[in-house]
Amino acid sequence: MSMSKEKLREEVRERYAQSARAVAEGGGCGCGSGGCCAGGESAAFGDALYTVEQREELPAAATLASLGCGNPTAVAELREGEIVLDLGSGGGIDVILSAKRVAPTGVAFGLDMTDEMLALGRENAAAAGVSNAIFLKGVIEAVPLPAESVDVVISNCVVNLSVDKPAVLAELARVLKPGGRIGISDVVAEDRLAPDERAQRGSYIGCIAGALSTSEYATGLADVGFEDVTIEFTHQVADGMHGAIVKACKPVGA
Repeated sequence: MSMSKEKLREEVRERYAQSARAVAEGGGCGCGSGGCCAGGESAAFGDALYTVEQREELPAAATLASLGCGNPTAVAELREGEIVLDLGSGGGIDVILSAKRVAPTGVAFGLDMTDEMLALGRENAAAAGVSNAIFLKGVIEAVPLPAESVDVVISNCVVNLSVDKPAVLAELARVLKPGGRIGISDVVAEDRLAPDERAQRGSYIGCIAGALSTSEYATGLADVGFEDVTIEFTHQVADGMHGAIVKACKPVGA
């Protein structure tokens, strides 16, 4: 019998809380090789996907807590004065980098459902000397921000963890201003893989079983009004499963 959505979400929450506690106690992410996006057996996840220069901008605790499958700040083309939202902000690595890019007049919001990660993100932002980062508690299926309030949405290996991906994509369209854009790193499946085949390649919490296919992602974004959708594979994380950059724009006239 499949796990209920609420139970699955709670399991994801606890796994990431465990990761935050491990970092706070002076260890690594605490996920083990199969536990979360930072599966330690491969450079396909984690802080290895950031440049040396970017890592030098960050507190050590932020890089230790990196659970992502990409580097969304590298493709989001952030500009001074913009309002950025990071879905599933974790230890704050992408919020801190974004806040530095949009400073001094812009703001970077980080949204996370895990108290431990929110606390870690705030501590890391303070340690990095960043004052324009704001961390919010909530779920990515119901973002606690007004409609048309954000210029750019980024996310790093989090959309695939959602138990209601159509709701997430709808929220992207809702919070973005007309002309806004997304730059998301995520695990994406080749179209040839059925959902049960994706599940065979790894756990849901390991960012594999819950992944959308290329066509599902593109169609889902188009259905909520996005244009210029591109999905570019960057590296393989399992047979038929790839780290990918997902980009799209909300029409100016939306």
